[in-house]
Amino acid sequence: MAVDEQTVVLLKKHYYENCPGCKVDKLKESQRGLPIREILSIWIVVLCSALTISSLFPYLYFMIRDFHIAKREEDIGYYAGYVGSSLLFGRVLTSILWGIVADRCGRKPVIVIGTISVVIFNTLFGLSVNFWMAIATRFLLGCLNGLLGPVKAYASEMTREEYQALAISTVGTAWGMGLIIGPALGGYLAQPAEKFPSIFSKESVFGRFPYFLPSLTISAFALVVSIASFWLPETLHKHHGSSELDESRKDMETASLESSSKYNAHKVGGRTPKKSLIRNWPLMSSVILFCIVSLHDMAYTEIFSLWAVSPRRLGGLSYTTEGVGTVLSISGAGLLVFQTCLYPHWVRLLGPVMVARIGGVLTIPLLSSYPFIARLSGLGLSIALNCASVAKNVLSVSIDTNLFILQNNAVDQDQRGAANGIVMTAMSLFKAFGPAGGGTIFSWAQKHQDAAFLPGNHMVFFILNVVKAIGVLMTFEPFLVERHN
Repeated sequence: MAVDEQTVVLLKKHYYENCPGCKVDKLKESQRGLPIREILSIWIVVLCSALTISSLFPYLYFMIRDFHIAKREEDIGYYAGYVGSSLLFGRVLTSILWGIVADRCGRKPVIVIGTISVVIFNTLFGLSVNFWMAIATRFLLGCLNGLLGPVKAYASEMTREEYQALAISTVGTAWGMGLIIGPALGGYLAQPAEKFPSIFSKESVFGRFPYFLPSLTISAFALVVSIASFWLPETLHKHHGSSELDESRKDMETASLESSSKYNAHKVGGRTPKKSLIRNWPLMSSVILFCIVSLHDMAYTEIFSLWAVSPRRLGGLSYTTEGVGTVLSISGAGLLVFQTCLYPHWVRLLGPVMVARIGGVLTIPLLSSYPFIARLSGLGLSIALNCASVAKNVLSVSIDTNLFILQNNAVDQDQRGAANGIVMTAMSLFKAFGPAGGGTIFSWAQKHQDAAFLPGNHMVFFILNVVKAIGVLMTFEPFLVERHN
């Protein structure tokens, strides 16, 4: 059936002169090739936010010890869990609000405010003099840094359709890299007066505040990102200021097109009614699964660092913060190679759901080996621990990235900010229980080294595997459903 000239004209997209979203869409039409600048911008913004989440874990054990709040060494993990969770509890309270702000005011203001909050409150955290100051600064950082949800929507809107999956996967990759680079920085830069006495004296600010240097380094990076964010383009469409002529033209074009294609859409107030996000099962099923995965990943991040630096007599590895940083740096390098070279082919071949499922299944025997790795020493311990850490982080980031893709594909553009706000609220709530729960379980396990059933750290990694097994079961239908356009 031939398409007449009038219909072809009507099918052309109409751009509004003063709409920032239309300007971005028009620019995308003229772009060709890989959008390197856009992807790099997204990567840096997400990395800035992710660095703050877990950079404290390698030195948190020693920080709590220096606060003298724990009565026994076995209780340190209990208090460390609350500090690790405070940022995520703050994010729970405000993520939906930031998603709504992103849908109404734009993605860019949320990104700028989020990066500035890192500069201020992450710096103050490094200057904490007691347990409650550490809790308060982390909590306020979580409340004001609500950019991760909106930036996922931003990633899908900044690039052409054929590169949207790559842009969204960049969010997952940058997030995963941040969760590895952050602890590596924390491990290397904490307690500089002890590690580098020729450079940092004990009377200097870095000697009096031994955990300030890693926070200052991340805050300096965030300051650069904050300044650069002012030049990011806005992708939200704002047509409320359009002229009556533009609106009339749009209505006439829409009516004519509906008539020619014999398509009648139900309209309310001249607009197609928005679908309920809560009733959107492809979205909600991926959100629930993401919550379980996030709970597991955050608990693992907390437990791994506590386990690595705890004494051998308590089932740990007796690593220094620098040793933990080295392990996590190697994991970051392995993750970068995998995400760049192997992940795109893996997800193209198997699909996001199957990749997430396989990653969950492989994680279970891997974690079961950790208590046995602790029995090794020397070079054997180093090789086994690094291989296990690389594999674990590769599998975790692969699962997260695929769930990001499923979530963004489950909603239309005008609801992505709110949808990602829901994702961030639910995910942050579960992640907040991760460090607190992980620290509590770890502290309890260290007091039960001689238990008849799953003694010591065997119990810790067994509980992690139970959570992961639940997540694997949830990847099957009828629970997890993909939206097919």
